[in-house]
Amino acid sequence: MKAISYRRYGGPEVLDYGEVPDPKVGPDSVLVRVRAAAVNPVDWKAQAGYLDPVLDAVFPVIPGWDMAGVVERPGPAVTGFRPGDEVIGYVREDFLSRGTFAEYVAAPLRTLARKPRNLSFAQAAGIPLAGLTAYQALTGALRVTEGDTVLVHAAAGGVGSMAVQLARHMGARVIGTASERNHDYLRTLGAEPVAYGDGLADRLRESAPRGVDAALDLVGGQALTASAELLARGGRLASIADPDVLGLGGHYVFVRPDPSDLQDLTDLAERGALGVELAAVLPLPRTAEAQRLSAEGHTRGKIAVTVD
Repeated sequence: MKAISYRRYGGPEVLDYGEVPDPKVGPDSVLVRVRAAAVNPVDWKAQAGYLDPVLDAVFPVIPGWDMAGVVERPGPAVTGFRPGDEVIGYVREDFLSRGTFAEYVAAPLRTLARKPRNLSFAQAAGIPLAGLTAYQALTGALRVTEGDTVLVHAAAGGVGSMAVQLARHMGARVIGTASERNHDYLRTLGAEPVAYGDGLADRLRESAPRGVDAALDLVGGQALTASAELLARGGRLASIADPDVLGLGGHYVFVRPDPSDLQDLTDLAERGALGVELAAVLPLPRTAEAQRLSAEGHTRGKIAVTVD
């Protein structure tokens, strides 16, 4: 099959497009013909070697954990999917090797759910990692309920835009930080935008003089500090970007595959409560370009790669 792969750690320049062996399908896995894969910052960070202390790399590595596609063949122990089923997956294993930037992926059953019928494959591929991250942070670490005031940093990005939509669906008031060019976009999602930069803490206090009930930090550093200072009595704090949150009494969130959570996201998408903004859609051979766009850090929504 054709795939993107790399044989050593590095930047986009180490990526190759070409033939690799077809994946083998274990008893509890599903062979999926990939129609689209989404780019996430963790892809190029893992590729650069930042996750080497915790994840072995079995070279050549096919990058990517997000995908949307069509079931080609279920493993012999799989009963929940049939050939032709459209699925999405957060196909993360405990090592780096068999990723989603390929024509096919052997996806463990625990990583899959049904694809939202109302979304394109490119849009649907943007849900798994970002959607699960936001969903697990809001429902688990932050325990958001109706009537809460929730602060979301980097609210126009992949995780942030989904966190805004999910928190609004839960009945929360949402304050979102973003660059001014994305403020109108945040308003369409139901958030109250606040600009980045000097004086951020003061602007946040103006928006929430009584503090916020929950704060989701997706940036770290100043954003995390400002979040901690803005919490109301009994407020909850979580970060996916800065483990220093633990010293502030908050939760550090690392997303995990969960088919039940993923199916909840599919259901929300089909009900119109969760959408995916696509910043760019590129063909598989241009994955290196897609990575460069992601690494610039100014993406609104998601970047997807399509597989013919």
